[in-house]
Amino acid sequence: MRTRAVWLLLLLSAWAGAEEPLDKVLSRLAEEAAVFLEVAPRTVSEETFRQRLDVRPSLLRPRRDPVGGAPPRGGFRTRTIVSEYGYSTFAESPNVLHEFRQVISVDGKEVRSRNRARLSLSMGVNSRDDRTKRKMLRELEQYGLTSAVVDLGQVILLFGSRRLADYQFQFSRHEQVGAERASVYAFRQVGGAGSVTVFQGRAARREALQGEVWVRQADCLPLRVVLRTGWEDERHIVWSEAAVDYSMSVHGVLLPASVVHREYVDETLQVENLFRYTPFRRFSADAEIKFEEPPAEVSPRK
Repeated sequence: MRTRAVWLLLLLSAWAGAEEPLDKVLSRLAEEAAVFLEVAPRTVSEETFRQRLDVRPSLLRPRRDPVGGAPPRGGFRTRTIVSEYGYSTFAESPNVLHEFRQVISVDGKEVRSRNRARLSLSMGVNSRDDRTKRKMLRELEQYGLTSAVVDLGQVILLFGSRRLADYQFQFSRHEQVGAERASVYAFRQVGGAGSVTVFQGRAARREALQGEVWVRQADCLPLRVVLRTGWEDERHIVWSEAAVDYSMSVHGVLLPASVVHREYVDETLQVENLFRYTPFRRFSADAEIKFEEPPAEVSPRK
């Protein structure tokens, strides 16, 4: 019994004391951000976006139907949108990646074929015409979605080498992510221009970034990035949390596997946005836009 107790104590001590050196964690974060910025614009995926929206009158203001009229009755309304998904930049900001989509189906009803969506997305993200790209950014708006968050898949770019000094990091705890053991580091923004925009009616406030980075204990590979923000009015606390899970693709770049975003008023869930991604494909931007399916056996970058 004594021997067993000693072994248990040693195992717990090993788990609790396995905090990686912070410089190693930050170095791996910056490395993955650099690879993402270079490779992600040449990849595409199929995104399934599912939104659950509380359609009852809000604690802050009555909810109305997207086309006007009285608030719809019931609890949560669910919408599901499937799109071709990828990344690109605008000419005026060539180092800032944005998400682009071409919708395939809405609530099971086809909008365009997958082949047409793939071709439109590929031509759009490779276009030098920013007007075409801005039109693509509004792709989700025309389907009456409320509180649909975008540009979360590339949140790893917050931690590029030039931006690491803008944050203060502190070890928080250990967690489990599937079969992986992870170390969790809390961060908050202490400098730089990046921020979260919080809308209160027509007013907008800029909030410093804060959240967590989850890294694999074995090699500091980023597994999850969590962003949190919130504000108070005279009667309520409004807050939201977004968690982006990453996985290493066969092309050797860390790409999003899923995004979960939830917004609350006090403790009441108002909206939940769930994004899921199929394995990313690479394409070559020639006249025919040829897609490269993931090879059967590739040794990805560890």
